[in-house]
Amino acid sequence: MHRVLAAVRTPQYRVCLTLMYACGLRLREGLGLHVPAIDGARKLVHIRGGKGGRDRLVPLPDAALTLLRDFWRTHRDPVWLFPAGPQARRRLRSGASMPPIHPTTLQRAFTRAVKECGLRKRAHVHTLRHSYATHLLEAGVPVALIQAYLGHSSPSTTAIYTHLTRELREQALDPINGLMRGL
Repeated sequence: MHRVLAAVRTPQYRVCLTLMYACGLRLREGLGLHVPAIDGARKLVHIRGGKGGRDRLVPLPDAALTLLRDFWRTHRDPVWLFPAGPQARRRLRSGASMPPIHPTTLQRAFTRAVKECGLRKRAHVHTLRHSYATHLLEAGVPVALIQAYLGHSSPSTTAIYTHLTRELREQALDPINGLMRGL
């Protein structure tokens, strides 16, 4: 995922996508973040009205917080963490508030970065969320905690990731076994 995120050319999109990966956010959750949703002192992101209308708190990694602070200094929008770009600004009538980045714009930027990296697997913005969960699970984070971070109401939804990581581990075993043949 790091290679893909580094390949996103527009800084605004790269920061938004990086935050979505670093916190396991859905597309609308990431784009809908207001500035006060970031609690830098406690290193938390407050997701309001996630899927199912549920609020949740998600840990904010130090590197993501630094990235957000640096990025916010470039635009200082009082409302949106990721306001739309200059083209949207020009279309607004005076006095209207700036909208956030449009979802399609962010999806296109991600798709372009995936292609530039030469990845053959299909990947969408939601893949960042799946990668977040899988990577946490592989690092030994308890499933119940991942469930809370993702905002899943059912453990069976989060359990999908345990299946994925088991498959990955089994796939890695084949090459290792091949190395050991003949010893």
